[in-house]
Order: sequence, then C-alpha cells, then structure tokens
Amino acid sequence: MTPADLAARLGVPSGPLFFPVTAYGPDGSVDLDTYRAHVRQGVEAGAAAVFAACGTGEFHALTPEEFETVVRAAVEATAGRVPVVAGAGYGTALAVRYAGLAEAAGADGLLALPPYLVLAGQEGLLRHYREIAAATALPVIVYQRDNAVFTPQTVVDLARTPGIVGLKDGLGDLDLMQRIVSAVRGEVPGGFLYFNGLPTAEQTQLAYRAVGVPLYSSAVFCFAPEIALAFHGALETGDRETVDRLLDGFYRPFVELRAQGRGYAVALVKAGVRLRGLDVGEVRPPLHEPTEDHVKQLAQIIERGYALLKEETK
Repeated sequence: MTPADLAARLGVPSGPLFFPVTAYGPDGSVDLDTYRAHVRQGVEAGAAAVFAACGTGEFHALTPEEFETVVRAAVEATAGRVPVVAGAGYGTALAVRYAGLAEAAGADGLLALPPYLVLAGQEGLLRHYREIAAATALPVIVYQRDNAVFTPQTVVDLARTPGIVGLKDGLGDLDLMQRIVSAVRGEVPGGFLYFNGLPTAEQTQLAYRAVGVPLYSSAVFCFAPEIALAFHGALETGDRETVDRLLDGFYRPFVELRAQGRGYAVALVKAGVRLRGLDVGEVRPPLHEPTEDHVKQLAQIIERGYALLKEETK
C-alpha cells in the first residue's frame, strides 16, 4: 500500500480506528489464536483500520520476535479487508529494525512512537523520523507525545518528507495543534493526516475536530465496539444529542475511572475485553492489573453504556 493509498483509506474512515490489545496465555506468552480472534471480531464489528502492537497493544512489552508474529497475525486476521498499521519505536536503529519487521510481516503502515528516554531537540527528532521513513517503503504516521513534541515548522518539515503521511497527537495542547494544522495547510499541498491520540480520544474529539483533526483512535472499540461505533456515527452525522448522551453517561465515567490508576489506559481496556468474554490475559510488567473494585466499576460503566444505546433506539 503506497502512502497515497493508506492516506486515502484512513482519510475518510468508515468506522473507528481499532487498537487491539495483545493477548497473552496463562504462561505469559503471546496467545496468537486469541489475538487473531480479537482482531477478527473488531474488523467484523466495523473497524476502519487495525493498529497492531502499538500503545494499547503493549509495544513496549514485546520482544522483536513477538512483535513480528503479532503484526503478521493481525495481517492474517484482517485478510486485506482493512489496513494494518504497526508500531515502531525506541532509538533510531531499533525503530528502523521494527519498521523492517513490520514490512516483512505484511503491514500497510507504521505508527512511529517517541524515541526512548532522551529529550531531543527539533533537529534530532526530525532526523530520527526521516531516517525511519527512508528505511522503509511503508507510510509513516508520527506520534507526538511525551518526549517527542514538535514545533509547527518541524511538522511542516515532516509533512514534506517522502513517506510521512500524518501526525498523531497524544499531547493535548490544542493551541499547538491549531498552529500545526495552520502551518502545514499553508505550506504543504495535499492531504496530511491528523489523529487525536489521547487516551479515550472520544472524550476530547469534539474539540479536536474544531481545530482540524478529524481522526481519532478508539481503545473503547476493543471492548465495547457498539458504543464506539454509535459515537463515531453520531460525530460523523452531527447527532450532538447522541454524542452528549454517550459522553455524559459512558465516556466521562470511564475516563474518571481510568484516572484512578497508572497504566489504566491499557490495563483497564484489557480488563474490559475480558469482561466481554475474550480471555486476552493480563498486562505485562511494568503495567499492573486494575483492582477488583475498579473492574466491578468498569463492568457497571459498560452496562450503563449499552443501556444508553437501547434508550437511543426506543
């Protein structure tokens, strides 16, 4: 899939962007059969793309060998129905290696995660992502968050780089994002993709859409696809009543529960998948499992979310 092809597929998504969790068996090893089932369920539910072995998929916890098998399993499970985008990260040399592994596994694109540990300047960050893009034929989406924060001019330079097709924002600085969108719009012709990559992005997507960021990741889709689809459809059609009902009754309580534990942006999602009947195992260290009480609260929030969907159809 060329950069233009991937941009076209992601630019007008038919459904949420799906970030599956990585399944582990009782012994802690990757459970590929369960993972394939998880990915297939998401695609059949209406996902527009699969982002495999990224943040929600515990990229940080996978060995390179596990990473390649997970990406390959996602490619097999989607069977070409939707694009598969894989994570790539750490230092430049390792990120390039992960890009090669993703390409060999059949991925359609890369989500380039922040470099490991260091606080680099703009020149170094630009060189890092350009070297990743130059090392692979896969289109690259750059993830802004943590120690990878860009000036508008750096994003202009990234947008001019062959192979780099978009920016995913996990920082949450809307003033900066507005200046980035404006700068790229004024200096780089063509469609550069923007994604809201904050945890539980639905909670902030109304604001992101207003500054020109139409796409967002949906971790909720992992365990409550019908709720995520209803929210996505309401956003696309301008059904503000449904958007507000789901924000007030489901997403806000979920975000407030998520804030009660470090790492819950992944651990709580994985617990939600288990609650819905698919045993994807626990998170790997250094993440930890939610408390029993928090899992009970999560079950209640999910139940309330589905009740809201029933209210909508009456």
